[in-house]
Amino acid sequence: METRFLGTSGLEVSVFGFGTMTFSDGEGLFGGVGATRGDDARRQIDMCIDAGVNLFDTADVYAAGRSEEILGEALGTRRKNVIVATKAFGRMGKAAHDTGLSRRHLIDACNASLKRLGTDWIDLYQVHSFDALVPLDETLRALDDLVTAGKVRYIGCSNFNGWHLMKASAIAERRGTERFIGQQIQYSLMVRDAEEELLPCGIDQGVGALIWSPLAQGFLSGKFRGASTETAQRLVSSGRLKAFDTPLGNAVIDALLEIAAAHPGTSPSQVALNWLLARPGVSTVLIGARSDEQLADNLAAATWSLTADEVAALDKASQTGLRYPNSHHRLFSLARNPQAFAR
Repeated sequence: METRFLGTSGLEVSVFGFGTMTFSDGEGLFGGVGATRGDDARRQIDMCIDAGVNLFDTADVYAAGRSEEILGEALGTRRKNVIVATKAFGRMGKAAHDTGLSRRHLIDACNASLKRLGTDWIDLYQVHSFDALVPLDETLRALDDLVTAGKVRYIGCSNFNGWHLMKASAIAERRGTERFIGQQIQYSLMVRDAEEELLPCGIDQGVGALIWSPLAQGFLSGKFRGASTETAQRLVSSGRLKAFDTPLGNAVIDALLEIAAAHPGTSPSQVALNWLLARPGVSTVLIGARSDEQLADNLAAATWSLTADEVAALDKASQTGLRYPNSHHRLFSLARNPQAFAR
């Protein structure tokens, strides 16, 4: 499997990483996403490592910490050969400092994650959201101290706005602290908002993108087309999938099916994943799976690539209008800013 450096750092990650939100006992926040554990978790870890995956991502809030525990147990002695990424921000208790990005919470959260993961260090420690109630200087200094203590090796952010990311980069440069090397963001053929600010900012500042929800909660697999089953009908009629079930969404599915048909043995999911790997600023795409079959199909996307024409066809099918001021920039200054407008 191809590897890429995360941003301008020396951390080399596989182009597909494994997201372990499905590792749980079926309880706690996000526990309903999946209930993979024990031998099933070890088997999926084996599948990923055999395919060349070296990045495994989790968070303390996934299943109230059980995702980290299950991941640590499943990795076992192989932990030293892989990259473990986790996150902090979400509420882990009822006390005032059991959430957020204060020094108090981050240091406690890191120590708790280390214990649950059964490891002495976290390769990539990410803040899971922006905290407007805590000075970003405090957050970055706390993260810098964790790196100095050897508990964390690199730091990143997730779900920031463009100005949050830029502010963090400026503070780190001014204070001489560790800087974010990665931003974990939502991005797919159905959710291209990151192209407005986050990806251009990341490219400019040398912050690599780790992509979550690359299949738009399964919509881009094409399995909900027609909503023939009771489960599919329920999912499409409620929640985010309902927002995707539009003429634009159907046009994207049509394009995915057509391209998959031109590559025997592939699937619409693999096509959608490959499109992301061709996008500027993307270092790695996080895949997850409820079953071994889903995981095997997603991992197979690493064995082939889209042509330039196929990428262009998907761009066109999923294209939406730019918002101001990007719409103005594209109209009047595209020649001077080609990197900022990958669309």
